[in-house]
Amino acid sequence: MRVFVAGATGAIGRPLVRDLVAAGHDVTGTTRSPAKADGLREARVTPAVVDALDAGALRAAVLDARPEVVVHELTDLSAPLNPRRYGAWLAGTNRLRGEATRTLLDAAREAGARRVLVQSVSFLTAPQGPPVLDESAPLLSAGPVSAAADMERVVRAAQGIESLVLRYGYFYGPGTSIGPGGQQAEDVRRRRLPVIGDGGGRWSLVHVEDAAAATVAAIDHGGTGILNVVDDEPALMREWVPGLARLLGARPPRRVPVWLAKLVAGEALTTTATQARGASNARARELLGWAPRYPSWREGFPAVFGG
Repeated sequence: MRVFVAGATGAIGRPLVRDLVAAGHDVTGTTRSPAKADGLREARVTPAVVDALDAGALRAAVLDARPEVVVHELTDLSAPLNPRRYGAWLAGTNRLRGEATRTLLDAAREAGARRVLVQSVSFLTAPQGPPVLDESAPLLSAGPVSAAADMERVVRAAQGIESLVLRYGYFYGPGTSIGPGGQQAEDVRRRRLPVIGDGGGRWSLVHVEDAAAATVAAIDHGGTGILNVVDDEPALMREWVPGLARLLGARPPRRVPVWLAKLVAGEALTTTATQARGASNARARELLGWAPRYPSWREGFPAVFGG
């Protein structure tokens, strides 16, 4: 099957295109960097060097590939995260969620593709209701994160093509922020990621390899709508951060009160740390016939960091 992957050299793009090729698909993948095109060729992926915000160039790349399925994995999150400037950090990704999503949907229809898969996130649901939420939970619709909810509405309303939104959990593993050398892992190592308040926020994590495997399964399965792609056990912040510190041989994380965290790190991180709901993967398990290799961080973190 011909598959077009927008964002083929990102954290999930790399294992995804590898798995797609291994499954026998004919894969075209985008990258902004001519230097990364050779890596795609070595992976037996046809490279398309394109700025995804150049609508004409992105459309031409899709039409040239003549895909049967388009997978949208575009983000712009390579800069270090400063929680106090969360909106600025998300600005590039928000443009991609708005502009590039529409371009990909239109180009996919024009190219005769039958199906589009689009990356979204499971951890931006409103912090209300039960501790673990299913796909019916709405994403936050205000502030800098509202672009994800807007994107989901556009995708679900798409006419003339099957569309599936994949709400991934927090990625961990090679090439991610919670991976060797990644920002959040280093923050834990250096005691710059504290446990805030009671640390009762639930983080739905997923190993990036498990996320890629679920996405390959969703090429042919999963229908339309929304699927949470997360592991089996939403992780309490007060458990996973100290757990990672132990694996890294670091001192235990600091603990800070909510009022101080709001002053230093801002509202978004503080709410996530103390109130975030987890996400259920029951629907993805049922519809995709998929199960994460790493059911929780308790198995996955040692595989990534040793220990």
